[in-house]
Amino acid sequence: MLIAIDHGNYAIKTPRFSFVSGLSEHATKPPLADEVIEYEGSYWTLSGRRLPYMRDKTRDDRHFILSLFAIAKELVNAGCVSGSEKVDLAVGLPPEHYKLRDRFAQYFKRAEPISFCYNDHPMSVSIQHVFVYPQAYAAVIPQSSQLLKTLRMFVVDIGGITTDVLLLRSGKPDLQVCRSLESGVITMNNEIIGKISAEHDMKIEDEHISAVLLGRETILPDCVKKTIRECAQMHANGILDQLRELQVDLRTNPVIFIGGGSALFRPLFEHSPLIAQASFISDPKANAIGYEMLATQQLSRLT
Repeated sequence: MLIAIDHGNYAIKTPRFSFVSGLSEHATKPPLADEVIEYEGSYWTLSGRRLPYMRDKTRDDRHFILSLFAIAKELVNAGCVSGSEKVDLAVGLPPEHYKLRDRFAQYFKRAEPISFCYNDHPMSVSIQHVFVYPQAYAAVIPQSSQLLKTLRMFVVDIGGITTDVLLLRSGKPDLQVCRSLESGVITMNNEIIGKISAEHDMKIEDEHISAVLLGRETILPDCVKKTIRECAQMHANGILDQLRELQVDLRTNPVIFIGGGSALFRPLFEHSPLIAQASFISDPKANAIGYEMLATQQLSRLT
């Protein structure tokens, strides 16, 4: 079975599921948890508090455990709740870090089948292949036929911590023109939370900020909403300024914005004089969907 996983700093995504990149470890089984994995003598539950940013996700086993949750969710969704399963993984890295793909692939491989329990269901998974693809490029794969007709197109992936920029030439990624900027949504949210605390003496969370920027109803005072919108506009302008410093001119090249931040910043980018032609892929699972499509093609060539 092929399972695609996007290891975001804010959320883990598969083509069908998304959950916060947060974990809690327990010595004994927690009695009230909705989802529990038992692995190598420890119990793990998902947490709404995301893990601290790790540039190198292979540094410890936490992203491996998060991957087990993603694998278990996909197996259960497919009706595979017991026994031994052979799994191929499709994952990704920011384009600027793509040179580390062999190391990232090796992180998921184990000499023996991986045995764990998910919600008291024993599972055994043998990982056969691990395919690693560039983020941002994967997200636009469903539009590849149209992109082949476009001479130059930038893809800007606004994630949790990073904003990844990649140039496509006639639909093909140019990995010589890619950068990863630490200017994602989490960075912005931390700045806004600090400013609201200092200026309004209020404690807000990421969810409050998203609600305001997406136009959803909240009970926040108008002055707080105004500060959130102003800070978001400054952050959006800052992203465009950084891109211009990198010689990424969106006045002369079309751009596709993707990632969780694309929906938040869309109203701010659509009317910017620094952007001539923009389209948006707002589905946060877009990279995972692209990984699945790319790996399906690659597997067909192996058989």
